[in-house]
Amino acid sequence: MPPRRSYDQYCSAARALDSVGDRWTLLIVRELLAGPRRYTDLHADLPGVSTDVLASRLRDMERDGLTTRRRLPPPGAAHVYELTERGGALLPVLQALGAWGEAALGERRPTDAVRAHWFALPLLRALDGETGLVEVRLDEGVFHLRAGASPAHGIGPADGDGPVRSDGPVYGDGPAGGEPDAVLSLDTDTCTAVSRGELALTDAVRAGRVVVTGDGPLAKRLREA
Repeated sequence: MPPRRSYDQYCSAARALDSVGDRWTLLIVRELLAGPRRYTDLHADLPGVSTDVLASRLRDMERDGLTTRRRLPPPGAAHVYELTERGGALLPVLQALGAWGEAALGERRPTDAVRAHWFALPLLRALDGETGLVEVRLDEGVFHLRAGASPAHGIGPADGDGPVRSDGPVYGDGPAGGEPDAVLSLDTDTCTAVSRGELALTDAVRAGRVVVTGDGPLAKRLREA
């Protein structure tokens, strides 16, 4: 591989930007927080990225120790990309960046793409301090998130059987596997208001804009907040 471009500054922020400062890199991390993804899945959920740029970024991220690539066993037999421990440690960076960017979100533009699971990170911020598996039902689709979870990542071999896993993916498309601790049903306008920081999740529940179902402690806390 060609040598990595560097700011050549003895500063931890500059060193970090050497690895994640390129366009698309942090958004690839956002997608991989959902767990292992195939190249085609990443390309579909990163509208606007070219195939050449995506392939280049994935190579750079693997070289920098942010991601790994492995082949799924049959019948899948496809290569998937996933975060390493160092890559998963970017979750609070993305959360801080998302919180900083709330003021710039504004109204959705006609050219803006949207995916249901892109609301996972702002909802995780809204659920800060809580733990549990949450299913979210939006107009755009259904996804689930794990409040209080650490990202899953490979941290080295375990008796030769593959990578050790952490808590699990922070979020994922589709319904929650098993029995979620809470199910949130809301419209996109309400979710957008929460994402912009204009509306607290608990206030939205009290106003009836978010319907909370489920018998878990998290669901009960949200209904009683």
